[in-house]
Amino acid sequence: MKIIKYPNLQETLYFEEMENGLKVYLLPKEGFSKTYGLFTTRFGSVDTTFVPLHEQEMIKVPDGIAHFLEHKMFEMEDGDASTKFARLGANTNAFTSSSRTAYLFSATSHEKECIELLLDFVQDIYLTDENIEKEKGIINQEIGMYDDDPDWRCYFGSIQNLYQKHPVKIDIAGTVETVSQIDKSTLEKCYHTFYHPSNMMLFVVGNIDSQEIMPFIRENQNAKTFEKANAIERMKVEEPLAIDKKEDVLYMDVTMPKMIVSLKINDIPINPQERLKRELSMNLLLDIFFAKSSSLYEEWMKEELINDSFSAQFTQERDYSFLQIGGDSLYPEKLKNKIQDFISHFAEYDFNEKDFLRLKKKTMGILISVFNSPESIANIFSRYYFEGIMIFDLIDCLNELTIEDLEQLRPLFDIQYASSFMILPQK
Repeated sequence: MKIIKYPNLQETLYFEEMENGLKVYLLPKEGFSKTYGLFTTRFGSVDTTFVPLHEQEMIKVPDGIAHFLEHKMFEMEDGDASTKFARLGANTNAFTSSSRTAYLFSATSHEKECIELLLDFVQDIYLTDENIEKEKGIINQEIGMYDDDPDWRCYFGSIQNLYQKHPVKIDIAGTVETVSQIDKSTLEKCYHTFYHPSNMMLFVVGNIDSQEIMPFIRENQNAKTFEKANAIERMKVEEPLAIDKKEDVLYMDVTMPKMIVSLKINDIPINPQERLKRELSMNLLLDIFFAKSSSLYEEWMKEELINDSFSAQFTQERDYSFLQIGGDSLYPEKLKNKIQDFISHFAEYDFNEKDFLRLKKKTMGILISVFNSPESIANIFSRYYFEGIMIFDLIDCLNELTIEDLEQLRPLFDIQYASSFMILPQK
């Protein structure tokens, strides 16, 4: 077991790679009553074209299959995992993103039993043709719910406008049509390929004793047999530089129009530390111009172009990156023009050292406060881990940022890669 100390944060991380390839990280938090476990696989909604375990040819699986598999994992041959966690006094859940699927528990007692249950139900699969068909109806209802959600349609529509080929433009749950194509054989191929321990990571934080928990996990893993895994081969997406649509409008049953201007960023750093620097720099930049204390925010509020729903956010994942700026607006066309004008003339906008240092200090405070929440620690650790970054690196990277790092982002604001998506009231 490797011990990694972070004296600046007064944290000690324990790490061990199991014989089957599973990476295990433990972060004891003295004085905390809650323990939070997160078991994550590097398998998300964009992983639809790959070479299955022990096969030679690349296959294309139906969109939404990672999310479908997440739903099915809780069903065990002798009952439901959620019910078993409830008997231990614990809460459990799961989520699928574009790049990963995670299973979690939160407990204040029976920590070892919860860890064991988390490992056992995720590392076994119980599928029948009957329970797969039943699940299709449940997921189709979920898809219908999101289809009726104006905020989701605006958010996702703004992403679809940007991408021509990349699977990020497909809803994480897929469509009713693609869900209907999912079968037992395809689910099993995905499971055995992506749920192999060598493609997964377990992170447990909270009221735990690492000297007791790590041998317990080791024993659990040594008692199981897994096929020898090969490196997973995913298809590289050849996404064109140009956006798919310049603008789009959807009419829905809303009282207030919604509008998002999105900006496709094609230049994505390969080096993990450079990617982290890009992300922290871009978030600081957006704070400078669009935080509630900014002059643009105050100006647009006075003009009644925006309200409290307004936001500006940056997304950067494995091989795609974009900005989204917008929200509810009484005057969506005017707001669209304002944002697009901002992007077009961004080279002329100034920002000063004083604002940079103030918001850098604010961000530092937010990052440090993360370590007071087991849930936040686990989720952020999992997200950055699969990007090749440790959560503890965020503090050092932020410390090293200079205003020149923000200046280097100016070329990314290119209006030819901007698009708008609006939700307007039905006529």
